[in-house]
Amino acid sequence: MLSEAAGLAVLAAVSPTAILVSAVFLGAANPHRTVLIYLFGAIVVTVIMATVVFVALHAGHLDKLHQRQPRYGLRLGLGVLMLAVGAYLFKRGPKPPDPKKKKSFMSRLLARPGGKAAFIIGLVVYAPSLTFISAIQVVATAKESLADSILGIAVVILITVMFVWLPFILYLIAPERTSGLLRRFDAWLRAHGHVLTTGALVIGGVLLTIDGILGLTGVVS
Repeated sequence: MLSEAAGLAVLAAVSPTAILVSAVFLGAANPHRTVLIYLFGAIVVTVIMATVVFVALHAGHLDKLHQRQPRYGLRLGLGVLMLAVGAYLFKRGPKPPDPKKKKSFMSRLLARPGGKAAFIIGLVVYAPSLTFISAIQVVATAKESLADSILGIAVVILITVMFVWLPFILYLIAPERTSGLLRRFDAWLRAHGHVLTTGALVIGGVLLTIDGILGLTGVVS
């Protein structure tokens, strides 16, 4: 259970926007406070969504042995949905920059990276994704004790927000080197972010679709 959930959480963590925001905040006037508030916002929204998904699936008893069909049907449905979104993004391609377009809400917040802005950005950037919901449903539908489920959810959240706390820890150890690395990485992400996002959705969709089919056909229990 935990390995599958952790794998999906890694895919959920692959967010170019999250990494770019971390790079901006680490270059702010008060990086320690700003990044910690950003992390707090990310944790708040992921904890709330994880709780909602966990409670909803337990209310439907999808963790019970006799609910095999609904459990694997849910995984298959999520997998197909992720593949569909991934295919749409691949077909659409990356959006070209539009110099005439007004600055987005996110851009306006990043232009003035204070505590309130950092918290709101944490909420927005880590608003629940399909990969995150899929990781939580693996934990919620597993036949585990409540303590093990809580541990599994904590691991999923920790991995999902790792591109907030990991750059921050590296910054505390080597601030100049980390800032330089993130600046160089920034350009690469802007060029390849669309591929990363699409790839994460497709990989997660393939894994969940296969898992759902195997479960529905009785190959796995």
